Amino acid sequence: MKILTSFGDTVNARHIDDAVRVLRDGGVLIYPTDTIYALGCDALNSRAIERLCRLKGINPDKQLLSIVCASMSQAAEYARVDNRAFKLMKTCLPGPFTMILPSASPLPKVFKGRKSVGVRIPDNSIARALAEGLGNPIMTTSVAPADEDDITSPDALELAYHYDADLLIDAGEGGRTGSTIINCLDSSSPEIVRQGLGVIDL
Repeated sequence: MKILTSFGDTVNARHIDDAVRVLRDGGVLIYPTDTIYALGCDALNSRAIERLCRLKGINPDKQLLSIVCASMSQAAEYARVDNRAFKLMKTCLPGPFTMILPSASPLPKVFKGRKSVGVRIPDNSIARALAEGLGNPIMTTSVAPADEDDITSPDALELAYHYDADLLIDAGEGGRTGSTIINCLDSSSPEIVRQGLGVIDL
């Protein structure tokens, strides 16, 4: 595993270039978000997605798959965002929220099995720069080492995923609380399905 050291969420262009190369080659990386450190791969690379699902024990037929996007405009290319959902997203993104939306056709077949996708635009410059540099979203899932006490420590993440991930962006201690998940499939009555770090009045 290659390790790139950052300072908080300060974007280092060379680091982003290195990480984007890993993503384009079908690799898996560990990177910071505004909540918990995440595992990510190119969301348009089916083989990389299968690798990440095996690594994390995700059944894509039964579990929500999520993507990190660089911006609202990028999100709108890969999820169907109607006017009501757009207004809600504008109030809380970038931020620690995952919005469940109908998936759009550019996403690989693995996303279409459930016809929905979790969309994140984190309040973290590195995470957004990765999706921007890649030119499309990153499939993302929170890290979950065997010892949950170690989810914030880059050193512990390196030990836990040394043989499974290709690159770690070390931005210091991470968070312990996941994002708040909002179901926007019916945008007229959005519903919080998991309360996490983000707080919003619906």
